[in-house]
Amino acid sequence: MNQDIPETQRQVLLSRYPEGVPETSDFELAEGTVPRPDEGEFLSRTLYLSLDPYLRGVISGRHLYAERVQPGDVMPGRTVAQVVESRHPDFAPGDIAVCSNGWQEYGLSAGAIDLRKLDPDAAPVSTGIGILGMPG
Repeated sequence: MNQDIPETQRQVLLSRYPEGVPETSDFELAEGTVPRPDEGEFLSRTLYLSLDPYLRGVISGRHLYAERVQPGDVMPGRTVAQVVESRHPDFAPGDIAVCSNGWQEYGLSAGAIDLRKLDPDAAPVSTGIGILGMPG
């Protein structure tokens, strides 16, 4: 593995389904392995995480377009991330992308329909999950 990429990472897992308003005890800070990209994938380091209202529906099972998160799963979430290792033809180390790393420091992407590269000269990259992203 690239010596600048750690072997482990911090992740936030759903520990149980919330009853009412989510509380800190409904989540768990865990240590997980940093995955390696296969052909057609890239590994990116999360820079910004969007905490969108749809997540409440995802953890309660009431969201129409996303599967329910199961206890023990990494919490899902849209991110702005920097590519650190790539085996994807359209993304190189250093590129900034909007992807779905979830609530963890590193994640794999394979070019899903909701994946897009950002131009840091066009606007602050944080806007990719804000005003220039899905919620905007």
